[in-house]
Amino acid sequence: MELDPAGFLPAVPAAYWRDHPEALTRSGRIAASAGGLLVERGGRRLLIDAGLGANELPPSLGVSRAGALPHTLRRLGVSAESVDTVAFTHLHTDHTGLGFCSDGERAPRKVFPRADYLVAAAEWEPFWRREIEVGAPSWDGFMVPMSRVLRTFGDGAEIWPGVTALVTPGHSPGHTTYVIAASGGRHVLVFGDAFHTPAQLARPEWPSGPDTDCGAVLEARRILLAHLLTPRTHAFAFHFGDQVFGRVVRDGTGAARWRPDPARKLLPPPIRIPGFPG
Repeated sequence: MELDPAGFLPAVPAAYWRDHPEALTRSGRIAASAGGLLVERGGRRLLIDAGLGANELPPSLGVSRAGALPHTLRRLGVSAESVDTVAFTHLHTDHTGLGFCSDGERAPRKVFPRADYLVAAAEWEPFWRREIEVGAPSWDGFMVPMSRVLRTFGDGAEIWPGVTALVTPGHSPGHTTYVIAASGGRHVLVFGDAFHTPAQLARPEWPSGPDTDCGAVLEARRILLAHLLTPRTHAFAFHFGDQVFGRVVRDGTGAARWRPDPARKLLPPPIRIPGFPG
């Protein structure tokens, strides 16, 4: 995706983008990403979120071209049938796009046919009551089939071996961060859309346009930054372009900064952005 700075991040002063031209592509937009995180452990496979799929970003927010997630999984030798759990950080269209598919004649079916589909109860209920409009997925293409198969959970639940849910509402009512326990006492925080761009780590008071509760977002970021700045803590940031894996560190001024981890590219991104790596 390429996000429109004014449309997606209206709270960020225009002066910030003028002072940080390296944060924008040549088109003047923010290089972003969408997709999922595959977690493998003990012969099992968990997929956190299912990308944008065939959905498109509203023009007021930017441009998008998606659908590469199945190709990436095949490149890794991962079949849809081998994924045993799909857990959603939240129910916006750029995180649910490949949850279900349909050939137009039959009812939508799970893309990952053997997987349990999980979402926080605090996220599901408002969407199911149709109280949420911004970013909501298709009613017939996602919500109805999801209602037939979903499992819900609460804050603090271990949703998969070594993966705990930390409900961090604000961006959406039950937006969820997943905390993955790794070897050597390390943890990986999968913080969904609590942050959309590295600039918000240093300036957590800058909300994003699609946030439903800016006050709750600020509290969620306070909690997450306390976790992210602890030793041996890494993170996965869905929308940080080609720098989705990294750590949060303090710079010389004490501000929180994103330090990306090296990552190997398996396939070219669907959007080729001139002047931007990847």
